[in-house]
Amino acid sequence: MASGNFQLSLKEILLHEGGFVNHPKDPGGMTNLGVTKQTYEDWIGHSVTETIMRKLTPELVAPLYKKKYWDVLRCDSLPKGLDLCVFDFGVNAGTNRSGRYLQRLVAAKQDGVIGPATLKAVEAQRAEIGTPAMIDRFQDMRREYYKQLPTFATFGRGWLRRVDEVEKKAKAMATGRPA
Repeated sequence: MASGNFQLSLKEILLHEGGFVNHPKDPGGMTNLGVTKQTYEDWIGHSVTETIMRKLTPELVAPLYKKKYWDVLRCDSLPKGLDLCVFDFGVNAGTNRSGRYLQRLVAAKQDGVIGPATLKAVEAQRAEIGTPAMIDRFQDMRREYYKQLPTFATFGRGWLRRVDEVEKKAKAMATGRPA
């Protein structure tokens, strides 16, 4: 079931993450291309300035996204389209949370670690209801998650728009039809 969908999925995520921001109500703080200052510092092993953060490029952050999000969530082992949803939620809300939501979706043990048992449950559910229905259900769970956050009043419209747009793109990936 290997998706090989990383580059297309990263392109979609970078559309939503945008460029440099440092919103006072965003707990992530200084961020560029969806990568927080703390995450980038952890990745490269030393502190960085705002100037360095402003100079991040898709080419610089792609390996970070691949290793710390896509690979951690085993997205290459997920059906096309669902891989994008799980990856996007991992980037936006953390890989452990995204993993737990995927596990909840497929009635697997919810420990946030995607392993053989989770992948087997994903495949069983895909065979039973199909990838588009799985995408619908996963994205509905994301909507509910965002609505309960204390910063929903500030960021909620953007989050829900992102979920809707990712869902549309994911279904196109899953069905092979244009978005």
